[in-house]
Amino acid sequence: MSPIIFISVFFATMCVDALYALYTLRLTQKKAFQSAMFGSLIHILTAFTVISYTKNYLYLIPLVIGSFVGTYLVIKYSK
Repeated sequence: MSPIIFISVFFATMCVDALYALYTLRLTQKKAFQSAMFGSLIHILTAFTVISYTKNYLYLIPLVIGSFVGTYLVIKYSK
């Protein structure tokens, strides 16, 4: 298992969940362009993480932690 990929999966997943939170916020505000941009970035980063953890299931660990951190930070600081 590569520490670089481990850290990359963590940050990619953290960004994906942050983007999902922002995507949902912009979607409810009916901001089409921003919602579309967040949606496309989500899919690019998700593709990277899926490719990583299908090669080594231990990469699910940083995926879960990054997911928690990304959503937590956006919601905590968007108040």
